[in-house]
Amino acid sequence: MTNQHSNTKGNRSFILAGIGIALIVAVFVSPFASSDPDGLERVAQDLEFEDRAIEDAPANKLPFYTVFEEYALRGVPEGVATPLAGLVGTVVTFGVAWGAGKLFIRPSAQTNIEQGEE
Repeated sequence: MTNQHSNTKGNRSFILAGIGIALIVAVFVSPFASSDPDGLERVAQDLEFEDRAIEDAPANKLPFYTVFEEYALRGVPEGVATPLAGLVGTVVTFGVAWGAGKLFIRPSAQTNIEQGEE
C-alpha cells in the first residue's frame, strides 16, 4: 500500500513539474521567439506565391480564430498577448491530453496495474 502511494505521489510530482516547466517556457520564453516567418510562410515568400493566399481561408472559420491571431490573443495588449496565448495553449493542451488519457484508459486495466498484475 505504501509503495502504491509513493508511486502516485511521484507521478503527481513529475506531472506538476512538467506542467510548471511548460508554463514557464510558454509565458516567459515565448515573447523572445523569432518574428521571422515560419517555414511555410518563408517558402511562400521565397517562391513568390504568398500573394495567392486564399483571403477567406477555412482556418478563419474555426471557433478559436476569434480568440487567437497568429501566436497571440486578440484584444489583449501587445506585450502580454503572446505570453497569454502560450499559457492558454499549454493549459488547454494538458487538459485535452489528460482528458483523453482518462477517457481511453480502461478501469480494469488500471486496477490490474495498481494491484501489481499485468
